[in-house]
Amino acid sequence: MHGDTPGYLPKFIYGQLFTRLPKPTRSFAGRTVIITGSDSGLGFEAARHILKLRAAKLIMAVPSTRKGQKAKSLLIKTTRCKPSVIEVWPLDLSSYDSVKAFSARATTELDRIDVLLQNASVSSHDWSIAEDNEQMITVNVVSTILLAFLLLPKLRETANKHSTRPNLTFVVSDAHMFIDFPEKDAPEGIFNHLKDKSKAKMNDRYALSKMIEIFAVREMTELRPREEYPVTINMLNPGLCESDLVREGGNLQMKMLKKALARTTEEGSRTLVHGASAGADTHSHYLSNCQVCPTASLVHGPEGAVVQKRLWNELMAKLEMIQAGVTGKL
Repeated sequence: MHGDTPGYLPKFIYGQLFTRLPKPTRSFAGRTVIITGSDSGLGFEAARHILKLRAAKLIMAVPSTRKGQKAKSLLIKTTRCKPSVIEVWPLDLSSYDSVKAFSARATTELDRIDVLLQNASVSSHDWSIAEDNEQMITVNVVSTILLAFLLLPKLRETANKHSTRPNLTFVVSDAHMFIDFPEKDAPEGIFNHLKDKSKAKMNDRYALSKMIEIFAVREMTELRPREEYPVTINMLNPGLCESDLVREGGNLQMKMLKKALARTTEEGSRTLVHGASAGADTHSHYLSNCQVCPTASLVHGPEGAVVQKRLWNELMAKLEMIQAGVTGKL
């Protein structure tokens, strides 16, 4: 058993089988929403809900604009929104240049950003490098936080200009409850350790990338508390869902677990829309089953504070290498 597995497992099973997630009802009228990875899976279903709730503009941020255009056509057909409401923009989180180009375009072309829903993730059992890290670390952590930093000035501008409170929402995972984090003590640095193929535990890598993302969001919100900041920054766990994210590859155990416990993609997407429309009281919080819940004990316990600072300092150094001055945008 790893992490919080013994205590958390019954809660996980109960949540999957017996929790009825509320259908989204809060209006997005007049709002501009960006959803990463919205051409399929949870992001696509969240987009469908948000369009039905009358969003003024939806930016589908996707690696393949061809796939994105097909998804857009389906969204128009099923929500009957005006075609002009949806725009498909390229965003490849495995490329820092793509993240920078997308952010520059959004800052320049969009009058406002009310929601940045960071849904896109990658999961794989195969080792591959993207930019300066193993792929899951680049996509799920570094590029995701980079995109947040680059677009936060626009979110703050929207808050001030339109007297509203935008949401920056990260889709994380309760998979972080089921792992330990021995890499946290690596003398060569956590990120340096994680890009060493010979030391990689790929079975845990997706869950670990999500734990690191959780640490980063916690530190962001500790530095920018709710009372002093005009943007609600929160994170959510959608639970185990039928989606395009291959979490365990050909693992028979995971396939059986999904068959027995997985939510539909639409049900899971309700958690995304809930987080993206939740109020200031969710700032800094981890949401699960559309409620504020505790993270793994390693994250919120006394040791977590030390790990969080170490990770944050390493991550800030990486971001400054990618774009000088970017960490000042928080």
